[in-house]
Amino acid sequence: MDALRQLTLFAGAYYAYRIVRGIVDGQTTVAFDHARSIVDIEKGVGLFFEPGLQHWALGRPWLIDAADWSYVNSHFLVTTTFLIWLYLARNRAFYFVRNMFMVAMALALVGYLVFPAAPPRLLPEWGFTDTVTNAVGQSQANTAKLLFNPYAAMPSMHVAFALMIAIPAIKVTATRALRYVWAFYPAFVTLVVMVTANHFWLDAAGGLLVATISAYAAYAVFGRARPEAWAWNTGPTPAEAPA
Repeated sequence: MDALRQLTLFAGAYYAYRIVRGIVDGQTTVAFDHARSIVDIEKGVGLFFEPGLQHWALGRPWLIDAADWSYVNSHFLVTTTFLIWLYLARNRAFYFVRNMFMVAMALALVGYLVFPAAPPRLLPEWGFTDTVTNAVGQSQANTAKLLFNPYAAMPSMHVAFALMIAIPAIKVTATRALRYVWAFYPAFVTLVVMVTANHFWLDAAGGLLVATISAYAAYAVFGRARPEAWAWNTGPTPAEAPA
């Protein structure tokens, strides 16, 4: 019964996203204006490096192929697999992470409504290439878009999700080698979203901010409201606790 309740929560968040996507899809001109504003900001601080980074990656086919595959698959597969494992194997820690995700998705929806932004791949005038569509075709690329909005690049929820599973994973994983893998994962995802021209580094920074605020809310608000159920806890469930 509890598993069904958790599934319903995530499904509800997803359908809320779909509603917002329908609203934002009609703001194409605004989304492109915002994307160009991001370019202006990055150029203003001397850190508009994404075209050069993608050009470098395009010269390494193995890297761009891995990035394209990861962008299409890992955001859903890795996140979902970890959450299912956490629920089954470290149940007391699951609810803290779940609350982080609920806060993060709410923040993202507000951000998408207030600041719709097109991704770099839709700005070929700056030298960007849509490597994902070129690699997998329009049909599969559109399938991958089920979990993201083409005009909702800010913040990058790929980066936010990577952080929100990697840091808890490091804390609950007993194997040192796996902790190293999880420590590397957010940096890898950040590289992936930039070399595939799906996000600027400012979008990634927005994802970091969302993850940080969400973690604080899960700790300071939800965790204190119901510490017995929602605080970070990696101990056994009450049923498993010793008598």
